[in-house]
Amino acid sequence: MKAASVRKPCGLENLRIETRPDPRPKAGEILVRVRASSLNFHDLLVVLGKIPTTDGRIPMSDGAGEVIAIGEGVQRFKPGDRVLSRFFPLWQAGGPQTLDFASVPGDGADGFACELFAGHESAFTHMPQGWSFDEAATLPCAALTAWRAMFVETHTKPGNWVLVQGTGGVSIFALQFAKAAGARVIATSSSDEKLEKLLALGADQVINYRTTPEWGRKAFEFTGGRGVDEVVEIGGPGTLAQSIAASRAGGHISLIGVLTGISGEVPTAALFSKNITLSGITVGSRVQQEDMIRAIDANPFKPVISDNLPLEAIAAAFDRQVKQQHFGKIVLTI
Repeated sequence: MKAASVRKPCGLENLRIETRPDPRPKAGEILVRVRASSLNFHDLLVVLGKIPTTDGRIPMSDGAGEVIAIGEGVQRFKPGDRVLSRFFPLWQAGGPQTLDFASVPGDGADGFACELFAGHESAFTHMPQGWSFDEAATLPCAALTAWRAMFVETHTKPGNWVLVQGTGGVSIFALQFAKAAGARVIATSSSDEKLEKLLALGADQVINYRTTPEWGRKAFEFTGGRGVDEVVEIGGPGTLAQSIAASRAGGHISLIGVLTGISGEVPTAALFSKNITLSGITVGSRVQQEDMIRAIDANPFKPVISDNLPLEAIAAAFDRQVKQQHFGKIVLTI
């Protein structure tokens, strides 16, 4: 089979397209003809060497494809089924656990930048009905993270205010899920052009955070002085203070990204005086992914795909991500 691999010392220039032996499914495993994968920030950290991995690792945590063979004892799937990967293959149900990145595809184990993938049946779910492979491949990391943030760690309801940051995959899925639930959305970006696109997707209010540095106060004003119910926090320490300023008393902040750094000052007095709940979110479980897919089947929408490139252009795809030239998800067709 054809596969991409990350060669030491890592970096986009050390991504290689290679030929690897075709895998075979063992007992309990399914063999998937991978049709698509999508880029996440986590994948970028792996290929740049920011997350250490073994030489020759096949990257990419997200994958969608078709079952072409099954191992002995497989119960969930049959040949011909259209399936979707899971970020944490060992996390089946229940609340957050000590998450084992050794099993994460494209990190501690080989991922989906390849034509064939053999894995345990519990590491997959069915795809949403009527979705293409390219569309479904956007879901396992970004969409499930947004889903858990708004419907597992808190309960976003019609009429709630949700604040999303930027135009990456998690933020756009959060916007789409929020609108499907009848919530109102405030979106931020540094690009007026991207803000127009967010309005076209259904955002109720938008803020350019470069021209409005105190965007938390502006978001608070948009809610009529009540404050935001849910913040999908992507920036981390550099944006958390503004997210707290935007929040209502008793609101919830889902800490998902650390794009502004891994540590920094937190206005703790404002956090506790507003009785805000701050939750760290790292993707989700199999049951949560299945719940999300049922919701998608009941509330049809399609993901926002910015770019679609072949596997051979994987380095170019990551370069677009680094340069923030995308709006939504970048997909590799395999």
